[in-house]
Amino acid sequence: MDKFRIIGGKRLEGRVLISGAKNAALPAMAAALLTPERIALRNVPRVRDIATMRSLLEELGVDSSVAHEDHGNRIEIEARRLLNPLAPYELVKQMRASVLVLGPLLARFGNAQVSLPGGCAIGARPINLHIQGLEKLGAKIRIEHGYVHAETTGLKGALFAFDTISVTGTENLMMAATLAEGETVLENAAREPEVVDLASLLNKMGASVGGAGTETIRIRGVTSLHSATHEIIPDRIEAATFAVAAAITRGCLLIERAEPSHLSAVIAKLSEAGARFTPSTPTTEESGHSSLRVEGTPSLRPADVTTSEYPGFPTDLQAQYMALMTQAEGSSVITETIFENRYLHALELMRMGADIRVEGRHATVRGRTRLTGAKVQASDLRASASLVLAGLAADGETLVDRVYHIDRGYERIEEKLSRLGASIRRISED
Repeated sequence: MDKFRIIGGKRLEGRVLISGAKNAALPAMAAALLTPERIALRNVPRVRDIATMRSLLEELGVDSSVAHEDHGNRIEIEARRLLNPLAPYELVKQMRASVLVLGPLLARFGNAQVSLPGGCAIGARPINLHIQGLEKLGAKIRIEHGYVHAETTGLKGALFAFDTISVTGTENLMMAATLAEGETVLENAAREPEVVDLASLLNKMGASVGGAGTETIRIRGVTSLHSATHEIIPDRIEAATFAVAAAITRGCLLIERAEPSHLSAVIAKLSEAGARFTPSTPTTEESGHSSLRVEGTPSLRPADVTTSEYPGFPTDLQAQYMALMTQAEGSSVITETIFENRYLHALELMRMGADIRVEGRHATVRGRTRLTGAKVQASDLRASASLVLAGLAADGETLVDRVYHIDRGYERIEEKLSRLGASIRRISED
């Protein structure tokens, strides 16, 4: 099992190139099931979750190929036929986003069997809203032996209002509705950039999706979809993680191929804490993306934060922000509203010297504390990023275990950090 060995105390400086968003690439790959024609995706990150989704698509009988490009991979997918409508537990348990194949399979082939994801380290995350929405579209669904069995002779447009905002629920129903008869209206829909990116791909494929990025999405069903080429948006959470890295090491980074408009809440909160942001023009004509310059300051200020759905402060940055607040001059309160069990990293940070008290959904962080290197282990993807950031700021050596978590969503993070001056290397153990 691989580990990261980090020697802290290094100021990060330089340029870092942000990879494509895995949370945008995963639904885009699932959307390829909606057509027998080729879907080509560019700027796909080289992370474990993408490999898991490819394995799932191959299990279904879908052909795919991967080619290395300057920025990420190019993945081409052709779902000419369906050999098996089953998404098995062995794959779904590795990545909850596997449930995104449910809507496309049902819409195009009329049949799907998808394993229930089960528990998760950061919370239950049930898929009841996916099921309720598909039933509203006319699907017949039963749950047996840990699997969702769904079938339909033809989906029909309907009005569905989400009781609570669900990103994957919005994406699943949006994809299913593209081939439904008539118009579907999704209310209280997720507004994340990844939802907007999926809508952009679907429209390139011939769908009629409007309102993505707002609380109401309208989809007018079509009889078929066709081939398309699409570039995945930059990963806003990776960009934000490197912004925190600049702040916690009092460094200065140019974060390239980022989208500042996707980071408004993060920029506002980190600025409140003392980080300085400067917009930068694209470094190349080819990139077409903006960049951000982030500079840390000698003294960080405490700033309370509450996670919320986009455009609020992202839950996927809560753990990294907690590491940052251990270095602020005073106390801050972090409130987690999305997941009920997302403070597992706090105990590991406390092993490094952090002063954190967790009470329910609230965590009080008292800074500034001297962090010292220790052996710690990651409990999930973002927790692992938090521990890496703490290791960068700590005195001495930190060993982060279970880094397979971070490999799920960050593309070669240790290599990117090393190029910025960090002392970090991967240790592989049999």
